[in-house]
Amino acid sequence: MADQMMNVQLFNQFWILLFFLIPMILISRTIVAGTRYSPILIIVIFGLAMGYILVVSDVATPGLAEFPFVSLMAGTTIIALTVSFFVGGQELRKILSNKEDDTELSIVPSEEETVLGTNRTQLIFIVRSFFLLLGLEGLTRLILGTGVEAPLSKYYPLIGYIGLVGALICIDTKAIVMNKRHYMSKGIIEIAGIFVVLILSYHIAQIIQPLIALPQIFFAMMIAAGLGAIMYRWSFGPTIRALLFGGIPVVLAGNFMIGGSRIGEAFTIDGINSVLVYGFFGQLMWMFGGIALLMFFSRTNHTRNLAPGMAGALSHSGLTGACTAGDFGDIAARRAPIMINIPFFGHIFVFSILAISAERGELWIFPTLILVSVGIILTIFSLRQLRRADGSDRKEVNALMQFSFGWQICAVFGGLVLLSLATIPMDYGAMAQTSAISHFGLFAAIQGGMFGTEAAALIPFIFSMPFLVHPLVFFMFGKAMEMDGHMPVKPVYTLFFIGLIGVATGLFFL
Repeated sequence: MADQMMNVQLFNQFWILLFFLIPMILISRTIVAGTRYSPILIIVIFGLAMGYILVVSDVATPGLAEFPFVSLMAGTTIIALTVSFFVGGQELRKILSNKEDDTELSIVPSEEETVLGTNRTQLIFIVRSFFLLLGLEGLTRLILGTGVEAPLSKYYPLIGYIGLVGALICIDTKAIVMNKRHYMSKGIIEIAGIFVVLILSYHIAQIIQPLIALPQIFFAMMIAAGLGAIMYRWSFGPTIRALLFGGIPVVLAGNFMIGGSRIGEAFTIDGINSVLVYGFFGQLMWMFGGIALLMFFSRTNHTRNLAPGMAGALSHSGLTGACTAGDFGDIAARRAPIMINIPFFGHIFVFSILAISAERGELWIFPTLILVSVGIILTIFSLRQLRRADGSDRKEVNALMQFSFGWQICAVFGGLVLLSLATIPMDYGAMAQTSAISHFGLFAAIQGGMFGTEAAALIPFIFSMPFLVHPLVFFMFGKAMEMDGHMPVKPVYTLFFIGLIGVATGLFFL
């Protein structure tokens, strides 16, 4: 009887997660329907509130251990990013080789609005993303033998089966599919491709670990981007289409729920307030500082440059999700995967220096200062190139790639240098910098245990709290979209200076 009750509880957990996450995303899209604002902002608020309410109501404890499916979903960050890396590799090959975008049109989405702000095809994409992430994570853990200590470990075969089968049957019957069998086959091949990338990247990371502790996400990026460059003519099947649209929102919703559940607990931990102050004002400083540089020196204030440029320059999870979902226009959606790929090639420096710093217990200063200098030089060069682009798509993309790489180095290592001047432990400094730029790569690395179990447990909360400043970020981008894509100038400079003063004040009191 006890075993039967446990099995029933397992399926209850699955349905609870489904009805937690999907309505959260749909409500977020409903709230911003008819505006040019991104639903990611509302997902932040609803996710944090849901996690907090579950704990306050004594339904769960901090970390939501009573809802293991939420933790499972929150750990699928690398899957959603792998798809973006593949698409980025495709776009990068087309740009650098001057290839025409002549991929076949395989599907015409249905425009029938099922929920206010979400048409039928978009709803199917969101639900399919849920099943894909769950199925791929369960199958990957089963094959790799990871997460064996987790409560759901013996159910990984069932989770993988339900997830993948659910994803395969989630096809919008109202969408016009040119060749249904071909389209479905593409989806299966894409699932297999993602699975192979995850397996290979894990084993390569394990082999390289004795030499340098680079996280799995770095190798997943390299393999996926390489495959994208080789298969640049691959037209998207249902798997890539769904994960591009709904993957990041679903992952973020799960992480925000866990982050919200730790709100009450985390504020009692010594040193967390300093991390949160830097994370909050750092969002303003690094985000609007980069935008201010682009506007002042490159004379560009259009979202086609600002949105993908800053998404790549900070590996910013919120902007990345908004761009790939098409919230800032088709040009930004096409450019964003390129921009988030380029800085990841520099992550061999980021993760290697951080790995050594983690072992030392302090920042490895000398190579860090060298990289900051390189970042400054590259940023200056990219700003000049973008100013001379004169609206040329190819020149703008090339300049933005250079800016993404340069400003990323400045933000990551410049922020770590600033934090090293204060009396803050290295693991807390890494979490603070991760949240200050909403950096997806650092988040995934810390979540994977790069700085130990305490940091891995706290990072969903630390990462999610500065998202409360995102009303300003998405308001500014939404305002720009209402002005035909042109960002207001004076508010950007004001927000940058507020962030600069806040960071300086926070460091003084750290």
